[in-house]
Amino acid sequence: MKLPIKIIATLVILSLIGVFGYQTYWLTGLYHTMKERMVKDIHESMQMGDYSEMMFRIDSLSRYSELHGMIEASAGAVNDTVAAENGGQIYMKSNASAQDSVGNSMENEQEATLMADNPFSAQIKKTNDLLLLSQYFQRGIHSGLDDFTDMNVQRYDSLLTTILADKGIVAPHRSEILHCTNRYRNDSLLHDTVLIATVTNVPSYRPGPKAIHFDYIFDIHGSSIHRLWMEPIEILVLKQMTGILITSLLILIILSFSFGYLIHILFRQKTLEEMKEDFTHNMTHELKTPIAVAYAANDAMLNFEINDKEKRRKYQYVIQEQLKQLGGLVEQILSMSMEQKRNFKLHKESIHIKELLDELIEQHKLKADKPVTFHTDIRPEDLTVNADRTHLYNIISNLIDNGVKYSDDSAHISIRAEQNDEYTLLSVTDKGNGIPSDKLAHIFDKFYRIPTGNRHAVKGYGLGLYYVKTMVEQHKGRISVNSITGQGSTFTILLPL
Repeated sequence: MKLPIKIIATLVILSLIGVFGYQTYWLTGLYHTMKERMVKDIHESMQMGDYSEMMFRIDSLSRYSELHGMIEASAGAVNDTVAAENGGQIYMKSNASAQDSVGNSMENEQEATLMADNPFSAQIKKTNDLLLLSQYFQRGIHSGLDDFTDMNVQRYDSLLTTILADKGIVAPHRSEILHCTNRYRNDSLLHDTVLIATVTNVPSYRPGPKAIHFDYIFDIHGSSIHRLWMEPIEILVLKQMTGILITSLLILIILSFSFGYLIHILFRQKTLEEMKEDFTHNMTHELKTPIAVAYAANDAMLNFEINDKEKRRKYQYVIQEQLKQLGGLVEQILSMSMEQKRNFKLHKESIHIKELLDELIEQHKLKADKPVTFHTDIRPEDLTVNADRTHLYNIISNLIDNGVKYSDDSAHISIRAEQNDEYTLLSVTDKGNGIPSDKLAHIFDKFYRIPTGNRHAVKGYGLGLYYVKTMVEQHKGRISVNSITGQGSTFTILLPL
């Protein structure tokens, strides 16, 4: 089943839209996923930065305790009623590592107290959330450690910057330590917040009106937090997606070009098919007319006694002219076939332009069905050109024939020939109907004819100018045309010496 060209083009366009739509959907989903991952990475980085900062302080206290004895403090996760008074039962010993201090304290000192008194222990059993457990441990360490040494916000910000960079998040930011005198109401709002310390990784950075912040609670009571100010992270996400976006864009461009070229080829094929159909119809008409006329003239001579020599000669002349027309048609078709063969060769020779033009002018004066005047300008008069005589003859003949056919009541043809050190110039100018500017790009196409109201108002089959251009290029030359509608056309040929 052969689908119409418009349906094929529509399916191609719909396929392209589908590809674009799916690519956009996929990129949008990836963007949201990476954004959520970046938010998670920022929160994790804040926790890791806080943990690393505590390890610095614990290490300092460990060295201090080696010189001045043991430092011991109670801190931890207990119920709300006793948290402020007793601080829980997680012990921290400065002469042990952070892991040992926490771990040994849990196992050896107050594991029973935590399990019995702290409702948090039931939550851990219930949810088995190790991340939440580690956060509570970290907050418990804070509660004890902050009694002995203050947090170094500069160090924390430096550590946070390094951790963020390891995760591919590099941007100006501001770190703050806040304290609220009241507890959280709904786990998202702070009341009576007091700014304790602040530092920026880039001195010139100040959070703008669109800046966003991320909070990390670092004490067991939920009243002290780290706050990280950054500009909207959408730009950072897009930067991380740069490679994917560029690759996707290139794929879309290639697909667009491929689909566009396919549609162009499809419509060009449709145009070519239409031109071939026009050529077939026109060629049929061109063949039938001279055959019918010649057959009628010959039939009259055979079936009727014609004693008048003048009349007989007239019939013979008609037959001869129609056979010439058929011969010219066949010759051009054969020329096209020969040109397309790989073994096609030009037989170049030195040709006197004036002699060639005189012969052509005489022939066209005799065959024209309207008055024709010629003007020639050959410089010098003995100008010669190295070319194939047969094809050069046909080239100029086609251009003259077009000038005559596309003139109204009479034709005026000017032929100019001159030569310089590089090439020979031949130009044929007529004062005919001219060629519309939007049709100039197609006049050298095979089978192309300028559309007219009456297809056979001007005889032709769309091969003449295609033949001219093809043969000029076979001579390593080039052809151009200038035309003004209603004023005429000028065809210029440049042939290398």
